[in-house]
Amino acid sequence: MHIPQGMAYALLGNLPPVVGIYMAFFPVFVYFLFGTSKHVSIGTFAVVCLMTGKVVTLHSTPDAGYTFMNISDAVSQNHGDVAYVYTPMQVATAVTLMVGILQVVMYIFRLGIVTTLLSETLVNSFTTAAAVYVLISQIKDLLGLKLPKQKGYFKLIFTIIDIFKEIKNTNIAAAIVSIVSIIILVFSNEFLKPRASKKCSIPIPIELIAVVGGTLVSRYCDLPKIYNIETVGHIPTGLPKPELPNVKLLPLVLVDSIAITMVSYTITISMALIFAQKLSYEIESNQELLAMGLSNIMGSFFSCMPISASLSRSLIQQTVGGRTQIASIVSCLLLLIILLWIGPFFELLPRCVLASIIVVALKGMFQQANQLVKFWKLSKIDAVIWIVTFLVVTLINIDIGLLVGLLVSLVTILLQIIQPYTCLLGHIPHTDLYLDTGRYKAAMEIRGIKIFHYCGSLNFANNSYFKSIVYRLVGVCPQKVIKHRKKLAEEGHFLEENNFKEMCELQCIIMDMSALSYIDPSSVQVLHTIVEEFARVNIDFCFVNCPSPIFETIKKCDLYIYGMMSLKIFATIQDAIAHFQNEMAPR
Repeated sequence: MHIPQGMAYALLGNLPPVVGIYMAFFPVFVYFLFGTSKHVSIGTFAVVCLMTGKVVTLHSTPDAGYTFMNISDAVSQNHGDVAYVYTPMQVATAVTLMVGILQVVMYIFRLGIVTTLLSETLVNSFTTAAAVYVLISQIKDLLGLKLPKQKGYFKLIFTIIDIFKEIKNTNIAAAIVSIVSIIILVFSNEFLKPRASKKCSIPIPIELIAVVGGTLVSRYCDLPKIYNIETVGHIPTGLPKPELPNVKLLPLVLVDSIAITMVSYTITISMALIFAQKLSYEIESNQELLAMGLSNIMGSFFSCMPISASLSRSLIQQTVGGRTQIASIVSCLLLLIILLWIGPFFELLPRCVLASIIVVALKGMFQQANQLVKFWKLSKIDAVIWIVTFLVVTLINIDIGLLVGLLVSLVTILLQIIQPYTCLLGHIPHTDLYLDTGRYKAAMEIRGIKIFHYCGSLNFANNSYFKSIVYRLVGVCPQKVIKHRKKLAEEGHFLEENNFKEMCELQCIIMDMSALSYIDPSSVQVLHTIVEEFARVNIDFCFVNCPSPIFETIKKCDLYIYGMMSLKIFATIQDAIAHFQNEMAPR
């Protein structure tokens, strides 16, 4: 599968098809030495190639060709223009080198954990939206259209507009070849492969058959000359000479390379974890960063784009009996034969056949959209992240969509930290249980006592929310009570007990700190302020179930400010209630 997928996905990066085969050869040897996953198949991946292609389109000159070019030659070919001209290959290898450097730096600083910011929801939505980009980008080759390359924001929208403008110029022969190829591929994937898998563990290499068949039909039917069907063009024999990427491009591609780094590593480590859990072995996430980083640095010297793992190739490698990365080395040796001798055979392969392979391979990525229903049912927040990421990626741009999706995810996490779960607890009769009164009808509040439960961290960011939620849940705001009393006094009225019957009923507030995970000094001061405010309206405020780290922080703050422990802290809710009832009992 490296041959058809590599040649097809290289086109997504706006590079010659042979680059995809290079990517399945040079980096794999490095990953074999340093990688910890036994089953992932390293090489081309549609989303990563598409993101690289976007950078190539942005910074390269289409007229410069695919090959390496010295800067001086490029300038002279640009008729003395002061601006440098970069070839697509120069930009692609610079991106690969930058991605490799970033991954090695992440390994040195043990930053593999950073990719956990890309949640399952975000990755699902992002890859689904990227699949839309891949599909639209292949319509040009499927129909044999001549479309201008769009750059910048809203690229997908402008490309669709161009397609509708040029649809009347469709190459009928290319469209027929595309339809036939897609029908054959779909029929094989949906009907032949499932039936053949029951009798043989080796899957039908339908993609390779399509590539070979398409090349033979093109050669003997003379499709390029008679029907003007575009082919993949020149495929050089032998291995490319190692050449240092253009380091002047590194600052230009840095921002885009960060996004490619995150996506390629997240996809690879996710697939590695799937196989590790399935087959009961361990992988080292940071070591994977080093393996991928060194593989990309190596690949950048040999005309490669950034690498990633492919789920389809990895599954096939595991299904046919591959147990270690030695299977990848065997695959590399077979690819070496292609590179040294057989490569020119595919020069007459129609690009529409490769486009058909890409489009059919997108089925799994589009099926991810079904997960939106699951996300909506399980968590509305996750569903919002999915929808926002998908819309921004498809309507604006890939990297902007990834950034927006990441920011929305971080904002939702921040909101959950700022506004954690809170409730009032009630006593379950004849037990020692105290449960949420809003969720359990049997939970009964104790007369004169409110038990307040707070779950999460307490810090400077949510101090205001904490105070407001305490006042709301217990139904008493001390400032309002004091203000009302002052108003009555100024008007000459006496405050009778009946006037504040509800206030008099509440005599004690107990805060359950069992689910409090963190508290900072500013929040300790807020606790003191709340205690003092309720004390002014004759309501006791105490704390129970205080975890040791929280108790130590409160103790340090109290000893530093007051010289002694000033907050009332009890071991359990029962202890606090018993103490309060003893204090209030008539003597």
